[in-house]
Amino acid sequence: MYNSYVENGVIIAPNVVAEGEKTTVKYKGLLYNSGADEVYMRIGYGPSWEDQKDIKMTKTSNGFEAQIPITSQDKLNLAFKDSANNWDNNSGANYSFNIESK
Repeated sequence: MYNSYVENGVIIAPNVVAEGEKTTVKYKGLLYNSGADEVYMRIGYGPSWEDQKDIKMTKTSNGFEAQIPITSQDKLNLAFKDSANNWDNNSGANYSFNIESK
């Protein structure tokens, strides 16, 4: 199940993500509910968070969102931080999504 973090406020679209495609990440989780004015999404692949980068998300009327290219077949890992450096990393487990091969 790809969108297994709906209760945490983390959703990806499309529901199945493949290398070479783009996915939209929507965030309406802990930081949003705590009144964050900005949210950054940290992305990385595999167990070592390879190709790691931070992406500033756009605030919408329904949370925050950003579109990212999928550049690896390794598991996509996500964590979120606000402008005060508070983190939402799923209680240390991160938000992880399997990537389908084309």
